Amino acid sequence: MRLMGFNFTKINVERLGGSGENLKINTNIDISEIEKAKVDFFKGKEEILSIKFKYNINYDPEFAKIIFEGNIIITVDSKQSKELLLKWKNKEVLPDVQYFIFNIIIRKANIKALQFEDEMNLPLHIPMPRLSKQNKENN
Repeated sequence: MRLMGFNFTKINVERLGGSGENLKINTNIDISEIEKAKVDFFKGKEEILSIKFKYNINYDPEFAKIIFEGNIIITVDSKQSKELLLKWKNKEVLPDVQYFIFNIIIRKANIKALQFEDEMNLPLHIPMPRLSKQNKENN
């Protein structure tokens, strides 16, 4: 399984208001479609799949939201492709494929989300590393 392409089709960042106190930040990834992709430039033994996704970051209660939608193009062997497409008929995804896809989405979208959170003065949805001063007694 290899990543062949990734793109965002929609990015929405919205500050809704509220005080920003006692916020709960929730994230959610939803796969909305998996289908065979037809491309002329790839002539391999593997099959190409197109995956549509939505990634939400919600600041509750109703403080802000960030929404990413996009497409991922991956290659998989024909056996795995058949199994994946068969499971998708019931809106299920093979665990190995799901982890692969989710990690791609998280890696790509979190970088953008951090940038937008900084520009919109929103709390970061993931903790950033911090330096702290050590006491000389602990050395």
